[in-house]
Amino acid sequence: MGEMEVPAEALYGASTQRAVLNFPISGQRFPRRFIRALAQIKQAAAEVNAELGLLDLDKAAAIASAAAEVAEGRWDDQFPIDIYQTGSGTSTNVNANEVIAHLATQRLRDGRRVHPNDDVNICQSSNDTIPTAMQLAGAVAIEEHLLSGLTRLEVALRQKSEEFWPIVKTGRTHLQDATPIRLGQEFSGYAGQMQESVRRARAGQSDLLNVPLGGTAVGTGINAHPEYARRACERLSAMTGVTVREAGNHFHAQATLDAVVSAHGALRSVALSLWKIGSDVRLLGMGPRAGLAELSLPETQPGSSIMPGKVNPVIIESLTMVVARVLGNDTTVAFAQTGSFLELNVMMPVTAVALLESIELLGSAAANFAERCVEGLRATERGPQLVEQGLMLATALAPVIGYDEAARLAKEALKSGRTIRELGRERGLSEQQLEELLRPERMTEPGLGAAPGGG
Repeated sequence: MGEMEVPAEALYGASTQRAVLNFPISGQRFPRRFIRALAQIKQAAAEVNAELGLLDLDKAAAIASAAAEVAEGRWDDQFPIDIYQTGSGTSTNVNANEVIAHLATQRLRDGRRVHPNDDVNICQSSNDTIPTAMQLAGAVAIEEHLLSGLTRLEVALRQKSEEFWPIVKTGRTHLQDATPIRLGQEFSGYAGQMQESVRRARAGQSDLLNVPLGGTAVGTGINAHPEYARRACERLSAMTGVTVREAGNHFHAQATLDAVVSAHGALRSVALSLWKIGSDVRLLGMGPRAGLAELSLPETQPGSSIMPGKVNPVIIESLTMVVARVLGNDTTVAFAQTGSFLELNVMMPVTAVALLESIELLGSAAANFAERCVEGLRATERGPQLVEQGLMLATALAPVIGYDEAARLAKEALKSGRTIRELGRERGLSEQQLEELLRPERMTEPGLGAAPGGG
């Protein structure tokens, strides 16, 4: 394509520079985790190719050493290409090949040149290397960042469940009063959501760990040794601490984004679980005078530039904005599947960025929510105080006086401002019956009262 001027200090070559000029779109580059995964693939490839007799031992050692430096982050400034680029990520694969070849050539010191394609890229194509880097980076990010954040939040919620177990309050369905519930039971539900979120994150990680490596251009494995992919996956597993597996069907693995779409679907579920928990805590903390105010949230910063003393649930607000971003990323990932034409998807760079951003945001937001909100929550007296005034205490009387009569008591209590206990006493129920049936703690457990009309 003719001559191309490359900055004198650059470690990359003409192909990378052309991409820099071709894609002046956003100024956003691939994240650190992606560059690390891509470099780890290059390192594993060099070592395996040496084992297979496809690459000179000295060159292989130089390439592997250079790739390890790139993986460590020493040369991130040498990856200048915008993420809105070649849909297969070829530009960034070539960028990596050029940088690693340059560094490896410097290591040889015998005048030989390491070639970006002939040496660094042996047994590889952008079409299998880039999706493998995306999936590997996502799987490692889940392992290193997301699971720890979700687990910390689950532990915090379980601790609050135990702390709040003695507190009986009014339950609510349809945002209307319902039968009593323990505050600790509510929080056990939230902890259960996080337990399931951890399971879903691991399931998504498992999808990502079936990688397309070895399919080369269209899934056939042309120009790749039959043993290359399996051996490279074994080395990547040792490097990263996660179990990387060669995809069972390379034509499927390269032609679609199924694995990433599935994994991000798990992230969407995690995000919406966080929204549910955060929103409930925000509702229960609404007040402190004119709302539910059953929880007191930690005071983290002043809430208003005009209203002195106001404190807002800002940690939860930051969490819900993360959820909004993750749902937007989920739409991006899902739509990127429409870039799957015949043997290749051509919307991989933006997919990779969306996937990694979601994982990072969810891990950080979950840990921050645990530390700066959940761990400092306190229960107020308002929840227990409202129980005796609850209209749905009438539910406990229904097995004795029947549904219709219990409904009449509830409506009368609402109209008159009197309690279900008072009206039940007038209805002829004894103090012993009322004490037994309207004991709030008893109403938080399975059980039936006496049959209708019983004494």
